[in-house]
Amino acid sequence: MGRRVLITGGAGFIGSHVAQAFVAAGDDVTVLDNLSTGKRDQIPREAAFHHLDITSPDAARLVRDGRFDVICHLAAQIDVRKSVADPAADAQLNIGGSLNLLEAVRASGNGTRPQTRFVFSSTGGAVYGDLVEPPTSETSPKDPQSPYGTAKLSVEYYMGYFARVHGLDTVALRYSNVYGPRQDPHGEAGVVAIFCDRLIDGAPLTVFGDGKQTRDYVYAGDVARANVLAASATLPPASALDSRAFNVGTSIETNVVELAATLKQLSGGSSPVQHAPARPGEQLRSAIAFDKAARILGWRPAVALGDGLRHTYDWFKQRRAEARS
Repeated sequence: MGRRVLITGGAGFIGSHVAQAFVAAGDDVTVLDNLSTGKRDQIPREAAFHHLDITSPDAARLVRDGRFDVICHLAAQIDVRKSVADPAADAQLNIGGSLNLLEAVRASGNGTRPQTRFVFSSTGGAVYGDLVEPPTSETSPKDPQSPYGTAKLSVEYYMGYFARVHGLDTVALRYSNVYGPRQDPHGEAGVVAIFCDRLIDGAPLTVFGDGKQTRDYVYAGDVARANVLAASATLPPASALDSRAFNVGTSIETNVVELAATLKQLSGGSSPVQHAPARPGEQLRSAIAFDKAARILGWRPAVALGDGLRHTYDWFKQRRAEARS
C-alpha cells in the first residue's frame, strides 16, 4: 500500500501532472481543487476528489482528519497581473489559504502516526528579482517584484515558523517557468502555451519589448518528478529560510525571440512575430541553479527544451483536432 497523498490544485496544469506522478508511483492520491481554473477531466481517474477551496473550514477539516503522509500544496492564484491589480485578493488566497492548511496540519499532529510532509510549490523566478546574475541559487538575495512573489515568499517564512516552533515537516520547491501539456493559453498566461495556440491558428506571435528578456523553461513532467522525490527525501533541519528550499529549473536562459523561433521551426508554422511595448516591471533575466536539488533530492531536469516544446505543441495540436472532430 502506497502513501496517502493530498494534492491541492490537482486539477490544474502543474497539479494534475503531480497527481499523475504520485498515482504512477503507487500512492493513494486525493485531489482538492475548487475548479476555478482547474479542470475536472485532468484529475487522474484513480484519485479521489474533493471540490473545496483551500481557504474553507472544510478544506482544513480534510487536512486535519485525512491522515495524509504527504501534502503537495499547489492551489494558488497564479496570475502576476491579477496580483498587481488586487494584492489583497492574492494574499487572501495565497497566504491565507496556505495558513489555513498549515494550521490544519499542525492540528492533525498527535504523535500516533508518521508526520505529514508538507511540500509547497513556490516560485523561483518571482522571489529573486534582478539582483543577482543568473543562474540564481537558493541563498541569493530575495527581491520579489510583484504581490504574487511576495506572497509565495511569505508562505515560505510561515513554513519556517511552523517547522521550528511546531515541528512541522515542510519543504519548498521554487519552480522556474513551467511549461507543458495542459497549460491554459488563456487563463495562465504561459508564453509557450500562448505561442502554441497562435501557431496552430497562424496568428501573430506577440513579443513584448525587444524580446531579449530571458526565462528558465522547465517541463511539467520534470516538476512532477521533483514533487515525488521531495516527498520522501532525507532533508536538512529547517534552520533558516533557504535550508529546505530547492530550485526546480534547468539553469539555462532562453529569450523570448529564441523561444518563438524554435516553436516556429518545430511546428512548421508561418506566424509572423510582432513586437509590442515592453511591460513595466518585467524581470529582465531569470534562470535558477538546481545543484542543491541534484545533491539532496536526486533531481535534475531530464527533458531538453526542444523535446519538451515538441511534446507540448503536439499536445495542443491534437487537442485542437479532437475539438473539431
